[in-house]
Amino acid sequence: MEIKGKKAVVFGGASGMGRASAELLAARGADVAVLDRPGSAGADVAAALGGRFHPVDVTDFEGTERALDAAVDSLGGLHVSITTAGGGSVQRTLGKGGPHDLDAFRRILDLNAVATFNISRLAAAHMSRNEPEDLEDPENAAGTGERGVIVNTSSIAAFEGQVGQVAYSAAKAAIAGMSLTMARDLGSLGIRVVAIAPSLFETGATDRIPVETRAALVKDAAFPRRLGRPEEYAKLALAIIDNPMLNGQCLRLDAGQRFGPR
Repeated sequence: MEIKGKKAVVFGGASGMGRASAELLAARGADVAVLDRPGSAGADVAAALGGRFHPVDVTDFEGTERALDAAVDSLGGLHVSITTAGGGSVQRTLGKGGPHDLDAFRRILDLNAVATFNISRLAAAHMSRNEPEDLEDPENAAGTGERGVIVNTSSIAAFEGQVGQVAYSAAKAAIAGMSLTMARDLGSLGIRVVAIAPSLFETGATDRIPVETRAALVKDAAFPRRLGRPEEYAKLALAIIDNPMLNGQCLRLDAGQRFGPR
């Protein structure tokens, strides 16, 4: 999909990988709306991009629908949705204090898997109203053309969850697992769905990790042996948007790293 002139929303766009994605989209000529928590830096980020900020708590599912509707109205349409909002907690299936708290497990599923699905289904509804973009491919004559791209965020913890990550791993595995099915659901509409599974990246969640600890966390990476940078996530997100053959999968962005059990 040609990025210039397209309408994009970025959930989690106030910081980290979401902010880098919003900035790169805007630099490539897209109109961008930033959606993030109230009290975040979203308003400043959006202002710098010439876009608008829409506060949202992604675990408020009805509120998310209202915020997305407002963002689409302000943009005048929707072609691209990127979701990086999410988070985790550390708790073993059975710890010294007893079994994993069930409400805590549900909260992590809501924050990651349910919120991501909610955003995706709502974004798809908006995208379905677009005029299809001509792929300029004579062999695609039987297709409908492209109407939108949905980029979601999983994690390599979906595949190699560490001790205490059972809720987070389950949530991120759900995001990876829904990609192909959702792409099949939406394929006849010309809407693609791809998830990115990053390793450890330089975000607000990792800022407090000491330098020596960072080195230990990435020692098993092939190359480069460092935390990923938000702009590297953004580059992959834009490559997904640009390339119509990327669809229905979860792409690892991990420098060849595989998490150990701890």
